[in-house]
Amino acid sequence: MTVTIPGALRTEVVSDETAFAELAPAWGRLYRRCGAATPFQSHAWLHSWWLSYGVPGRLRIVVVRDPEGELLAAAPLMRVHRPLPALVPLGGAISDYGDVLLDDDTADEAAAALAEALSDAARTALIDLREVRPGGAAERVYERWRGPRRQVRDSLCLELPAVSMDGLVSRLPAAKAQRVRAKLRKLTSLGVERRVVRPDEVDAALARLLELHQLQWQGRKVTSEHLQPRFREHLARSVGPMVRSGDAVVTEFRLDDSVVAVDLTLLSGRLAGGYLYGAHPGLRKRKADVAVMLLDACAQHTGAGGHSTLSLLRGDEPYKHHWRPEPVVNKRLLLARRLTAPLMSAVVCDVAARSRGKELLRRLRERDGTATGNGSGNGGGSSGPETGNGGGGS
Repeated sequence: MTVTIPGALRTEVVSDETAFAELAPAWGRLYRRCGAATPFQSHAWLHSWWLSYGVPGRLRIVVVRDPEGELLAAAPLMRVHRPLPALVPLGGAISDYGDVLLDDDTADEAAAALAEALSDAARTALIDLREVRPGGAAERVYERWRGPRRQVRDSLCLELPAVSMDGLVSRLPAAKAQRVRAKLRKLTSLGVERRVVRPDEVDAALARLLELHQLQWQGRKVTSEHLQPRFREHLARSVGPMVRSGDAVVTEFRLDDSVVAVDLTLLSGRLAGGYLYGAHPGLRKRKADVAVMLLDACAQHTGAGGHSTLSLLRGDEPYKHHWRPEPVVNKRLLLARRLTAPLMSAVVCDVAARSRGKELLRRLRERDGTATGNGSGNGGGSSGPETGNGGGGS
């Protein structure tokens, strides 16, 4: 369905999988012109996710084009029916951020057009935009929404400045900084070497990453989705193109001529984050600090790319706090029409009830002395060194 709106902009709802695939070149150009975009809004990531997780007939990508047909805005959504009828972002639980894309040069006009198009596309469904990073492009659409709207808290992310490892260490108290430097020297003395994987080597490196990831969590709780064939297929399809376009980097770590760890870091114009890694358990036996090793590599990538943020992605695991990160809470933006306002109220009530339940559970654990930290449990991007789910692995 294509609609022409005032100002000669055209809006369209793309529901065909082939048409979604054909959007790749134009989508890539828009992605580069949207400063707020994260790697999870790249076409390679979203299209691959759809092939692994999408349900036929439910694709709803709302786009805005200029008079020449160039994309000015895109909202990658799909229709769901449970627990409520809604349009939700592509990317699902394995994506740490959700958002729309807006051309920075025409952001106000494009956001207004996208808001109108989303209202038409939603009909009897709620628009439920999860995991929007503060400052995300979806906030502009929210501001221009003419119907009922609400925003509530979503997942917690932890963020560091995108500086060198020396810069990160300098932010620590003297005693902690000294320990980190000792751990870096230990990695050097062990002979751990790292190498950025070439695009033609990505498939083999990802296979090794997932093999090591499963090995490191053997006998312990792990994010089960990371072991599923559909997740493996998604990574195999998406990461190669992202490496070639500069939206991802895969790093191998070698010791004694063997690959003992592999890290996948995702990159965008402003943000970089360690998404997933695999490390051989033998590294810990040799007193190698895996978290320090990974963060050192990730910091090198961010320093070279001019990024402003090194994200530890979703999750509040204790090991992340060693680096004194800034807590940043994602937003859940709810957009409704008058007809669907009761659906929005139901979601807000559900969020409040769950929040009260979590707080009660936390207090009970503290009272009983069983509190073990605040892992997010969102099934987010990657598994950190000390937990089986939640935020970034570096």
